[in-house]
Amino acid sequence: MTAASIVIGIVAVLSTGLAAALMFRLINKGGGSQESALGHQVGEIRQGMDRVNEAIQTLNVDRARQSERLETMLSSLNSSSSALRDILANTQVRGQWGERMAEDVFRLIGFVELVNYTKQTTIAEGSSRPDFTILMPENKKLNMDAKFPLTNYMKFVEAETEQEAEEHSRAFIRDVRDRTREVVGRDYINPEDNTLDYVLVFIPNEPMYHYIQQHGADVVAEALRNKVVLCSPISLFAILGVIRHALDNFATAQASNEILSELASFDRQWGRFTKQMELVGRRFELAQTGFEALSGTRRRALERPLGKIQAIRQQRGIPDALDEGTDENDDVPTLTEPAPLEDED
Repeated sequence: MTAASIVIGIVAVLSTGLAAALMFRLINKGGGSQESALGHQVGEIRQGMDRVNEAIQTLNVDRARQSERLETMLSSLNSSSSALRDILANTQVRGQWGERMAEDVFRLIGFVELVNYTKQTTIAEGSSRPDFTILMPENKKLNMDAKFPLTNYMKFVEAETEQEAEEHSRAFIRDVRDRTREVVGRDYINPEDNTLDYVLVFIPNEPMYHYIQQHGADVVAEALRNKVVLCSPISLFAILGVIRHALDNFATAQASNEILSELASFDRQWGRFTKQMELVGRRFELAQTGFEALSGTRRRALERPLGKIQAIRQQRGIPDALDEGTDENDDVPTLTEPAPLEDED
């Protein structure tokens, strides 16, 4: 629309300038001898004005179409806003909306359901059931509820007078205080269930959360005294990032402990192995010593009387007791060298 107005203004200025120039030429030149040239120039001016009129009509048509399109878009946007407002007017739907936004933050940080968090899990030995339970290292738990006190906040935003805005602002802060006190009254902090000493309250709207921080400082302070931490999508992302880092460090430390435990087991088994090897080695040494004694000292000790007996037999001419044709080595087993082992690649 602004561009069309600018174009029309430029065309009008050019047309006015052209007409003024033509009148100036007519005044300076005058005379009937140039009537044909004047008629020709007037015709050109009329053609230019016709083209200007056509351009203006085209621009008007385009502007009307753009206006219709803009009105359609605004109508659709108003309808969507009204539908969204009607949906969020339902308390249960607002709660589901807040839980969905919290889950989006969980997925964005890389958390997996039933691995890093659970939903609607009843606390042990109690009836309370938080919206989310974040699973921490060493089986610790951190409970969280999603709260969306939207009614009075929207009335505050849409207030037309300062008095109405102040009234709805106080009502909104009061709603926030009531929601935090509801959490305190439940068993979200339960040592028997191995929970942490704090509980999270998720506010799924950044402007609403910042308004609470700016105008509800006493509510925030009261919540902290009761070990309740208010968080928005951005601050919840930061908190979950710290928890994720702690989980990674704990997993690394646990893996290191397992490796050290296995090393201790290996060291113990290695000690037993070396002791057994030493025992077998000593037995081999004893066997080697015994074999050397048999093949050396004992053998020589036996061969000396046998030599003397052989000499006495020969002196007396006593024949050998073995029958002829019988090999005296027949009953002695023969040993063969073992086949060499083939080299393996």
